[in-house]
Amino acid sequence: MPRVIFLKPDGSRHEVEAAVGISIMELARDNGLDVEGACEGAMACSTCHIIVDNEWFGRLPEPSEDEEDMLDLAYGLTATSRLGCQVVVTAELDGLVVRLPDETHNMLL
Repeated sequence: MPRVIFLKPDGSRHEVEAAVGISIMELARDNGLDVEGACEGAMACSTCHIIVDNEWFGRLPEPSEDEEDMLDLAYGLTATSRLGCQVVVTAELDGLVVRLPDETHNMLL
């Protein structure tokens, strides 16, 4: 099983095994990490915002135009920001490193 490494805002590291085909948002929530995902992965919010490690960012498929539009609403946007609901685990992503942002803003409330 591929491993995904989450870096939490407090600097701690949380490594989990992931089933191929699960989104990073689902994986984080299933493992008790603080990822809101208010729209449940419908790409209607930015509360599953993650920051992909520079080394891994280029290995991911390009974000869609819709994802880029939602990312514009993300708090603390960076050049390697993605929506966790849109990043799907594959065998090739074994060792993927993502950072969880310090906070999110839920525009759905």
